[in-house]
Amino acid sequence: MGRTVKLTIALALATSLGACSYLKDARDYVVDSVSDSDEKSMAHGHMHHVSKAWKDTPGGKGLLPTAMAEAKTALTHAKLASKKGADLKTMKMHTVHVLHAVDPSVEKKGPGLGYGVLKATRGVVKHIGLAASAKSASKNIKTHAVHVASAAKNTVTRAEKIVFYGRRVLKAKTAAMAKPWVANIANLAKQLGKGVDANGDKKISWHDGEGGLAVAQKHMGFMMKGEKMM
Repeated sequence: MGRTVKLTIALALATSLGACSYLKDARDYVVDSVSDSDEKSMAHGHMHHVSKAWKDTPGGKGLLPTAMAEAKTALTHAKLASKKGADLKTMKMHTVHVLHAVDPSVEKKGPGLGYGVLKATRGVVKHIGLAASAKSASKNIKTHAVHVASAAKNTVTRAEKIVFYGRRVLKAKTAAMAKPWVANIANLAKQLGKGVDANGDKKISWHDGEGGLAVAQKHMGFMMKGEKMM
């Protein structure tokens, strides 16, 4: 069955059920229902989930844009928590906001989207891996998937460390006790997006311990362009 016919059936089914949300997911339905002979469409579908749209993100946006939006919120509040002269109450308040943006299962309320850097970035790793593992995935996909996944995994590690330090800030009895943990969170929050030049070569690559979400986005762009999906 052709892709166009599949899309027509998916849309017709959504309309007959009166399910507006299903219309939003019609593309997912087609991608996830392809036969083994349509592996390229499957690879492109998972790329689409990373960069453009995913069914359970706020607003149905892609996993990578969602991760970047949450990381931006986390950084804003990490800076506020580490602001010179901040007292323990202020540190804790903004640390809660950081934790909500990074992992809302830890702190359910805050200024983030309610999805979290961790969940979104783990989704990036999963779906870019599925794209690369499709039988007929192009060399372009396989090459840049390594780069995207590496930068995303760096981000997962940093986000997990933020949760670790954040919990300690919330248990701290004094500002002096909380201050070094808050500083660690601020440093890690910056690295969520930008990454860090770990080897001192004056550039931030996709390699282990360096690239963050910005590098993942860069290589996702290369991949999309190579597949003529821009």
